[in-house]
Amino acid sequence: ESGGIIPQEAAKHHKELGETIIEKALHQAGKTWNDIDIIAIANAPGLPPSLRAGMKIAKDRANQYNKPLIPVNHLVAHIEIGRLLTKAYDPVYVFVSGANTMIIARVGKRYRIFGEALSIGLGNALDKFGRYTGLGFPPGPQIEELAKKGTYIELPYVVKGMDVEFSGIITKAQQLFDNGIPIENICFSLQETGFAMLTEVTERAIAHTGKKEVLIIGGVASNKRLAEMMNIMCKERNAIFHACPLKYCVDNATMIAWTGILQYIHNKHIPSLEEIDIKPRERIEEVDITWK
Repeated sequence: ESGGIIPQEAAKHHKELGETIIEKALHQAGKTWNDIDIIAIANAPGLPPSLRAGMKIAKDRANQYNKPLIPVNHLVAHIEIGRLLTKAYDPVYVFVSGANTMIIARVGKRYRIFGEALSIGLGNALDKFGRYTGLGFPPGPQIEELAKKGTYIELPYVVKGMDVEFSGIITKAQQLFDNGIPIENICFSLQETGFAMLTEVTERAIAHTGKKEVLIIGGVASNKRLAEMMNIMCKERNAIFHACPLKYCVDNATMIAWTGILQYIHNKHIPSLEEIDIKPRERIEEVDITWK
């Protein structure tokens, strides 16, 4: 409820509830382990204690039931579930979550990062402002609602080539809050400024790559004002705008399972349990994409 994620406590949570959640999911689906062909696990990137907790559960189950274990980069998984559900073919991806803010497009057999947040992701930036002002967690929906009643105040607009920077914007927003500026005005200005920065670099990525679609993914993708800005820009460039459905914007098991299936079908090498380890800092550009 406050203070953000504490890595060791998150790992403890996973260890305590992991088995129960898996069995509950199987029960709800009306399946048993005999119906399962493969196990997919998010092994990258992320907090090492949490990744290790998940990895232990996955390896234990893969060993117990003699199932192939498929390690999945969860950034790739965000892309693939969005592509599956929206039927987008080859878009520019706008990945906006807590820790990540990236403009991505596929080039050859890799997803390449064309621009990203230099210090703090947009989601974490909004979380930081929410904690500072007592909006609770997650503050995104409250910020979006308050912004509807606000008017614009100038905030730092920091675009460096294809990269964006949000830390100075949050510092300024906190100063304005301390000086008694109505929070509605600050929320409105945070959205307008941050989203405009993202829209600018996305438009530049479209111009550079020549792609005709944009797909927004990640937790912040649920924000209606961000979708509205991106949609306006896409129409002006004769591009098609897609947004991942709200239920699958945030981290979820379905996206890991679907990407695991893609890798299992299309990758020539299925790793042994001994080969698989966590990769907390793996970037999306390091992953071979073997499917169309």
